[in-house]
Amino acid sequence: MRVHPRAHPPDRRGRPLTQGEVTVLRDLPLEIDPDEVLRFQGYKRGGGLPGPEVLALLDAALAEGRRLMAPQAVVRWAAVRRQEGDTLEADELALTVPGLARSWGRITRVAAVVCTIGPALEARVAELWAARELPLAVMLDSVGSGAVESLAEYVNDLLCQEGLALGLRVTNRVSPGYGAWDVADQRRLFAFCPGAPIGVTLNEACFMTPEKSLTFIVGAGPEARVDHYFSQCARCWMRDCAYRRVPAGRTVRRPDA
Repeated sequence: MRVHPRAHPPDRRGRPLTQGEVTVLRDLPLEIDPDEVLRFQGYKRGGGLPGPEVLALLDAALAEGRRLMAPQAVVRWAAVRRQEGDTLEADELALTVPGLARSWGRITRVAAVVCTIGPALEARVAELWAARELPLAVMLDSVGSGAVESLAEYVNDLLCQEGLALGLRVTNRVSPGYGAWDVADQRRLFAFCPGAPIGVTLNEACFMTPEKSLTFIVGAGPEARVDHYFSQCARCWMRDCAYRRVPAGRTVRRPDA
């Protein structure tokens, strides 16, 4: 296993799916979705709109969040040697994810990802709590949560680019601790795709540091299921993708990148 660091190129469609290599992605041109931040504040899409004071607080937190976050990720691909029901085996990775066969169909490759926006934002949140600036602290924390979700979606898009270059469909992402997947499988993912190159560690309770970090896996293959992939398609920037299910709307990529 090799660790290959590089800054994120603007287009990865010419990049191969290198088996066994841990790739570090830095300098990712991430855009934070304000609606996602408001969702963490309890506002639902299509529901009641926040008032001017909340929107002003959101703008301040977004500006501070953009200054503090350092989006980066590590990715490792592997060829699937066995897929039986919801169980996958690829290199030294062995996982059983409830519902995976139904969601993904037949795949030939799997990628594990660890991503983070770094520790600076949550350190600033702690400072704001200590100073009793609670509204900004809570909003900035939601910005961090929204940012790492957008980062995971962004990296999923990059993996789609890599798969499309080889004529492979790439699935939606799934994470330990979501749905029925046991969070204890974080240990298996970290053993396969370590977070150390980007400063992410895992404790005995399977919580990550920095807190604004996520792990996930995606699958790829000629027969992988993408027919239920509406939310991902709606904000993906690859407008010429042959597998697009709905028109592109918003994006998690900065428009200037």
